[in-house]
Amino acid sequence: MIIVFAVFLLSLLVITALAVVRTDNLFVAVMLTSIFSLLMATNFFVLDAADVALTEAAVGAGITTVIFLGALTLTAEREQYARTGGRLALVVVAILATLLIYATFDQPRLGDPEAPVHQHIAPWYLEKTPEYIDIPNVVTAVLGSFRGYDTLGEVFVVFSACIGVLFIFSVKPTDAAPRASTQSQGLRHHLIPQVVGRLLIPFIVLFGLYVQFHGEYSPGGGFQAGALIATGVILYALLEGEDAALRAIPRPVLITLVVGGASLYGAVGLLCIVLGGNFLDYSVLFDDPVLGQQVGLLVIEAGVGMAVCGALLSIFHAFASRPVRA
Repeated sequence: MIIVFAVFLLSLLVITALAVVRTDNLFVAVMLTSIFSLLMATNFFVLDAADVALTEAAVGAGITTVIFLGALTLTAEREQYARTGGRLALVVVAILATLLIYATFDQPRLGDPEAPVHQHIAPWYLEKTPEYIDIPNVVTAVLGSFRGYDTLGEVFVVFSACIGVLFIFSVKPTDAAPRASTQSQGLRHHLIPQVVGRLLIPFIVLFGLYVQFHGEYSPGGGFQAGALIATGVILYALLEGEDAALRAIPRPVLITLVVGGASLYGAVGLLCIVLGGNFLDYSVLFDDPVLGQQVGLLVIEAGVGMAVCGALLSIFHAFASRPVRA
């Protein structure tokens, strides 16, 4: 039954992807992209990848859709493209699709316990996580401890992306029109969005905090929590206006979150060196190495959540503060 449902989801993904490519209405393309992200999130849940599903739903279907809609206010309603090299592009796509389909024939069966990935490092993670870290969620242990360097790099990628967007949008167009009044008023005069939004926002933020501080025991962590909390704040901005959201969390606070979150992660690694261990080796933080690992994970996950939440909100406000295209 699950296989049938998964095939149904994959069919919808293909149909949605083709619809995105074929439409020349940019608003329709954005909405279809959001639907595609929701289908992907559902697919991830079916495959028991709940951590990835939470991120895809919050970022792909939520925040990215809002940012795309903000970008649409700076451009035309429909796509303008030149029909050049269409046959060549079709040939290239056909060749790549053939190669990808051929490559799938060597992939192991879905859920096969004898797959190479289950015979290499995965058994070691499953065996050693209770001994070294003693938390139920192996995914958090892998991302935050065993592969802490990778996660630190991802945090600084988010940090760099945020700084890059802020630099780009710091240049205001000289012939720009003033901001539309709806940008500051939001949806205050729409009853249904107001009622539903005010009901959902506290639960979204609360769930984000739960995911942040419960990531060692269930799917979640700093990335998912930061995205969820940012989603709640963005929903508040859409309902009450950008100015109201900035009064609640001013821009300096957002920048502090981005810089402070990335710095907190790096500072934990440096503290480990000062205490005689390796960079991001949390075992030296306490006399009990297991307790040190657990506390280290909590602190660096807090840094990740701060950086992701601050970056997403900063990028959103960078788009929202631009003047609407006349």
